[in-house]
Amino acid sequence: MASKPVNQAKQRRFHIAFAVNDIAASVVEYNAKLGCEPEVLVRSEYALWRTETLNVSIRCTDEAPGFRHVGWEDSEAPASTESVDGNGIVWEHFSANQQLAEIEALWPAVINDRVLD
Repeated sequence: MASKPVNQAKQRRFHIAFAVNDIAASVVEYNAKLGCEPEVLVRSEYALWRTETLNVSIRCTDEAPGFRHVGWEDSEAPASTESVDGNGIVWEHFSANQQLAEIEALWPAVINDRVLD
């Protein structure tokens, strides 16, 4: 089931992604830090918050906890792209709807309210 597209006016949000060990504990902590609940929550695996200026995601992975990548959520991004800068840092560039499509591809059971039990 496809999620509802995100209605976006022209906007850019800085994106940062982290690897975490415990989604549930991290969601509680990040809710407090960001002052809101996640827009998308895939229990035990993934969470995504959007604020006025930030797009923050956490994911339970085999990686050590910490920084994964950065980028821009850009309402005018024609396609989702990824590049690596001279320091080896991965940068992504995408629209909110492109990001949601990627989430749905990874977790097809994400439903319209964007929460998966």
